[in-house]
Amino acid sequence: MGFEKGASLLEDLIEKAGGCAVMDGGFATQLESHGASINDPLWSALCLIKDPHLIKQVHLEYLEAGADILVTSSYQATIPGFLSRGLSLEEGESLLKKSVKLAVEARDKFWDGVGCVPGNSYNRALVAASIGSYGAYLADGSEYSGCYGPGVNLDKLKDFHRRRLQVIIEAGPDLLAFETIPNKLEAQACVELLEEENIQIPSWICFGSVDGENAPSGESFKECFEILNKSKKVNAVGINCASPHFIESLVCKFKELTTKAIVVYPNSGAIWDGRAKKWLLKQKHVASMQPSMCFGDEEFELFAPRWRNQGAKVIGGCCRTTPSTIRAISKALKETS
Repeated sequence: MGFEKGASLLEDLIEKAGGCAVMDGGFATQLESHGASINDPLWSALCLIKDPHLIKQVHLEYLEAGADILVTSSYQATIPGFLSRGLSLEEGESLLKKSVKLAVEARDKFWDGVGCVPGNSYNRALVAASIGSYGAYLADGSEYSGCYGPGVNLDKLKDFHRRRLQVIIEAGPDLLAFETIPNKLEAQACVELLEEENIQIPSWICFGSVDGENAPSGESFKECFEILNKSKKVNAVGINCASPHFIESLVCKFKELTTKAIVVYPNSGAIWDGRAKKWLLKQKHVASMQPSMCFGDEEFELFAPRWRNQGAKVIGGCCRTTPSTIRAISKALKETS
């Protein structure tokens, strides 16, 4: 399945953006700033049911901030998750498609307004459909540990992701974004699914990291990248929802491990407590035992050009970043290109 779009779609955007495209930032963070209540196993996907207008509003805010890539609100949207809320299979699949539709509608509305303005500095954004890890569905913080237990094997992970992938592809996104993958096994499941479903649109697979050295599972990125490097269906690799303090060294590491485009979108530096379900704004890192200081917009503005110069081709933000963060990144990259 799939349709005829090649890797050039992403490559062309990166080139138009001056060699490094800007993606959006924290979605749930911005929804909450508008009054959305998302303390729920569905997280931001709850707004697909209750507040779809807020989803479109947040997409528009990130476009206005300079995002070249919009990530859909489907990170924690899964068919099992919707079924557990009493929705039917058809309703769950419709909500998955809705996540793509809302982003596409926001992109097209924004582009219709600025595309004909002489001298505008925006690119026509691409819509990346978010596919969160199995741990995101569990909503127990296991995407930050990679510990899924002995009952979770390759086939189980492929079965979990397959129908969601099929439905999302039918909705017509420009890209696929597999996010916060915590271990080699799930990365392999994603790669094999892309092959088995013959997906024809560009995709990236991004890992988390809690120590700045390895995947959350403790496996080395060298191990994790072995299968990604063999796949022509994976067009970019990277890191998301990790501390921004780790990004520079990880980009350098990834440059040694792969020739694929590198995508980075760290969180603000806060640490997620999966059990307490809250962000810890000041906490000691397990690896370094140093205080974790959050990045503000000024730090992102300072470091984004450094990440680009080290080799990152797409830069954005994850949890606890906002449109002002993305505006700072976009401004810094344009001024130093």
